[in-house]
Amino acid sequence: MTYVDFNMMPAHVAYDDVWQEWPDSTSVHTAEHGLKITVHVSMQALEADWRRLEASHLTSLHQSFDWCAAWAASHDNQLLLIRGMIGIRTVFILPLELVRGVFFRTARFIGAPHSNLNTGLFDPSFDPSVCREMAGVLIDELSRKLSRVADIVTLEKLPLTWRNVAHPLSSFPAVRNQNSSFQLPLLGDFEATLAQINAKRRRKKFRLSEKRLAAMGGYQHVIAKTPEDLQRILDLFFQQKAARFKALGLPNVFRHQDTQEFFRALAAIETASDIEPLTLHAIRLTGEHDGRIAAIAGVSRKGDHVICQFGSIDEEMAADASPGELLFYLMIRQFDTQGVALFDFGIGDQGYKRSWCTLETVQRDIVLPLTVRGRLAAWTHRMVVESKTAIKKKRRIYAFLQRLRQRRQGAHQTPAPDHAGE
Repeated sequence: MTYVDFNMMPAHVAYDDVWQEWPDSTSVHTAEHGLKITVHVSMQALEADWRRLEASHLTSLHQSFDWCAAWAASHDNQLLLIRGMIGIRTVFILPLELVRGVFFRTARFIGAPHSNLNTGLFDPSFDPSVCREMAGVLIDELSRKLSRVADIVTLEKLPLTWRNVAHPLSSFPAVRNQNSSFQLPLLGDFEATLAQINAKRRRKKFRLSEKRLAAMGGYQHVIAKTPEDLQRILDLFFQQKAARFKALGLPNVFRHQDTQEFFRALAAIETASDIEPLTLHAIRLTGEHDGRIAAIAGVSRKGDHVICQFGSIDEEMAADASPGELLFYLMIRQFDTQGVALFDFGIGDQGYKRSWCTLETVQRDIVLPLTVRGRLAAWTHRMVVESKTAIKKKRRIYAFLQRLRQRRQGAHQTPAPDHAGE
């Protein structure tokens, strides 16, 4: 068996061509199912199959072609795209990227740090029972093909059951992720949707927010449409979120320039499909505070599934009116009339999510060691997840450790860009 070591490649060599020069490393079949595993480093080489597979309602938006392409364009990580074929038909794609740490080399889902739910891409006709029988073969093939460049494969934030369907990889060894994600089913009738979560209390909070904003001159629910508005509101979000994290003594997960460029690229994507990578909603004040943005939410849509990627509020203006809660109310009411079946508040256990949601989706991390060092990495990953789970149950300890992280990272934080419109 011949392997490709990316570290030994000349910079000018086209990676896809290199893989084609080593056919033995990409053409192993299983006798029983005819499964062939290939490894690619160019998204464009797989685009046709990728876009076909992403159309399934069981595929997460975070594995869509445009989402992954935007991340790849703003980050320097090497892509490792795993394609499974039976005959001439592509039956799955696992879009991975290689991240080199201090001790371990990890192949993970593209953009994993900012994803809310991962699924990979699978043909809807792909029988999960077949995948259970092929699990050992797939693990062996990943080890044979990637062990020269990676120590471990981590498929994080993957639900073993999604939308009442078992995931094809549900039989793989996995550890429960320290976080769940939370969803609210939309029933096509806003009153019926609200009835799931104490409609009387929700309407009362909504009226109180409107009353307080009316006393300040009123508000508008706006959706950024022009490139200028998209970038202006996104820059303001980075400012608002940085201020919020600082006030809470938490590390700013949006501080890095490549992360900000990623979200800017998402916001700029125009697509004719049913996938909207990033749309920006906001509460815009009128009257004497005309133009001031009190709350922002970035949402993504894929078919009938909407995910809230992030949100922020202006801590200095109208905070007592709960503009963030008001914005959720208005968005959910709007999406309820637009064929959306599931409003997803994303990963992370927070009180406001539980107050809105009736569904909690448990997520798992599939951890596949590829080398001896990878076994240590797998043990470390499991210990870290279990420790985080235990710590998060102890709120005071969790807050203290977050403050320590903030102090350590403070010297390396990238300042949020100046907002030139307010």
